Amino acid sequence: MSSIREDYMAPWWTYWLHNFPHVNLNFQPIDNTFTPQDQNYQQSLIFLACMVAAGLGLNLLCLAIYLSCLCCCRKDDEEEESKSLNSCCVTWSAVTAGLLSCAAVGVGFYGNSETNDGVYQLTYSLYNTNHTLGGVDSLVTGTMGSMESGLKQHLARLDEIFATRGDYVQTLRFMQQMADNVIKQLLGLPDWDMAKVDLAAIADQTTYIEYYRWLTYLLLLILDLVICLAACLAYRPSFSSYVQSTSDFCVTPDKFIMNQTKDLISSEIVHYYLYCSQALPNPFQQSLTIFQRSLTTMQIQIQGLLQFAVPLFPTAERDLLGIQHLLNSSEASLHQLTALLDCRGLNKDYLDALIGVCYDGVEGLLYLCLFSILAICAFCAMLCAIPRAWTHITSRERDYDDIDEGDPFNPQARRMTTHDSNHATNMHRFCSYSSSVGSQSSLHPPAAQAAQTVSNAPVSEYMNQSALFGGNPRYENVPLIGRGSPPPSVRWVPEAKSFL
Repeated sequence: MSSIREDYMAPWWTYWLHNFPHVNLNFQPIDNTFTPQDQNYQQSLIFLACMVAAGLGLNLLCLAIYLSCLCCCRKDDEEEESKSLNSCCVTWSAVTAGLLSCAAVGVGFYGNSETNDGVYQLTYSLYNTNHTLGGVDSLVTGTMGSMESGLKQHLARLDEIFATRGDYVQTLRFMQQMADNVIKQLLGLPDWDMAKVDLAAIADQTTYIEYYRWLTYLLLLILDLVICLAACLAYRPSFSSYVQSTSDFCVTPDKFIMNQTKDLISSEIVHYYLYCSQALPNPFQQSLTIFQRSLTTMQIQIQGLLQFAVPLFPTAERDLLGIQHLLNSSEASLHQLTALLDCRGLNKDYLDALIGVCYDGVEGLLYLCLFSILAICAFCAMLCAIPRAWTHITSRERDYDDIDEGDPFNPQARRMTTHDSNHATNMHRFCSYSSSVGSQSSLHPPAAQAAQTVSNAPVSEYMNQSALFGGNPRYENVPLIGRGSPPPSVRWVPEAKSFL
């Protein structure tokens, strides 16, 4: 029986992952068919997880060796050219780490959303299938119960009423045979109760696991915005096994379903629901047809008894109407059962589940794997950039501290000189002011002496004051700025005129 679907085609990425070599722990190639209960297949998934874990461990080991060499082999004296080159490398490493982190977060959010959508579609289809199978089981159980208990009680009372009429008693025996025939056909239907319970349990467990998986990856994505080390936690080795096994299932899902249900349901019924083609016969058609004919025959018999036996036996009317009501409800149940057993409903749920798992689900898992790889690359770039950046910063601070404080072109030395000059000037002004208080009654020096005092002002004080004001031309002609007393008063005497 071919497992190729005409209405379902597995995506190309599942075929690519399915064709990936499957090797067991003994390094022997095995069949890539999805058989989770097979020991060799389980070993192939474990081997893949070990390979991923080994790659992650090798990456961390290389990073540790690199950081150790960087710390132990650091040179004290570096040339300017090497400093410029290191600064460029640090800048590009930081830019690369930032871009990779942003790309990883974006890809991770998209992959997490796609995976959640696929799992939600799977669980929704499982719940719908569980509801359909539960409805079938309920209708079958209810119809059989009404035929066995309700109809049997009505026929027993009518048998006592029609005891004197052999033809009516024969009609009742015939109706009992029709009822037994209906019960037989209902018993021939598959027992959906076990499948219904299994599907509900699978859906509940899947929903529970998916909720915590989605929440965990959401927290990891948020944490990745702060530190890329979360990628090492997100990139679990077992994650790759999930992707591989799901891809193997998506390539041949029909074969796996038929193998799993061969002990519960006949292959003809499973094939009918998996493919749902108009060319395929309905395995329930014969049972439903016999059910319908038996109900029709019983209704005809009841109509005859109501027409001919009630005038003779009025007490039989109540039981005959009860049987008629029971047959009408059984016919309504038959129509509902026919609709539920049709392959279109369950086949739609099955296809929706496959699309959710194999398209959105596997695609989302691949994006999450890409997120993990990008985040690890960003983490590596960040580790490579941080030590060099720290070395570059400390070397710049060390070079800045090595500047001579006596250098007049050193801004820091200039600020210190300015501060000392301000302090000295303030002290000098205070002392001058104190000394001038006691000499207020003294005479002012003559004009010539004042001029000589101005001309003999110390050059060093003038240069200090000029440096104090930053060489501003506004203060260049203020030679007495360092004096505490006011400038000497100059009295203007008009020049004497000679008269001839």
